[in-house]
Amino acid sequence: MSPVREAPGGGRVVEVSPERLAGWFDRFAARNDGISDTREDGETVVVTGKNGTTATVAVPFPPLQGAGPPTVRLSIHAKQPRRIGLLLVRLGAHSIGIAENGKVVVSRTDRHHVHGRSAAGGWSQQRFARRREGQARQALIDVADDALDVLGPHLAELDAVVLGGDRRALDELRQDHRLDPIFSLALPRVLDVPEPRRAVLDEAAERARAVEIVLRDG
Repeated sequence: MSPVREAPGGGRVVEVSPERLAGWFDRFAARNDGISDTREDGETVVVTGKNGTTATVAVPFPPLQGAGPPTVRLSIHAKQPRRIGLLLVRLGAHSIGIAENGKVVVSRTDRHHVHGRSAAGGWSQQRFARRREGQARQALIDVADDALDVLGPHLAELDAVVLGGDRRALDELRQDHRLDPIFSLALPRVLDVPEPRRAVLDEAAERARAVEIVLRDG
């Protein structure tokens, strides 16, 4: 899983694989003097330690259903087999695939030729900027075409689509209405990934299954 990172609004975020989730909750209880409260609403599970520390989980692929302790149901729910679309985009490259239980089974990765920003001024800078904008626009068209080729024929089979990379590029892709069926399956979470390569796609396939937990100290 990826390193711990800061959470918006304070606290920290950890990613836990489904297979390790039950043990993680056991260790959370041991570190925080036991558990004082556990609540869930189908979309979120909140576990509070007796020292006031909270672990808040956005249920992956909601809702969480059934009866019994929420953390037990969450651990079972997270391990269910799923088929997930992956769409990773940065200005320099993209990688798109389909993963089953954390393993990529279909993929396509490509690089984009987009110039970096120029420090020159005047007319030369304006001409360079126009060229760069054109290259970026063509890169996004290529991403959209590949997304339709790779994900489009399999949308009915997917449980969700997980996005990653540059949020601005993803927002611009949303303007291409050919991709509406793909983005309608996209989860709110956006993976922070380096320039997409096949190895990055493989890691994203594992992270797409991971459960994100926000920890805040009491």
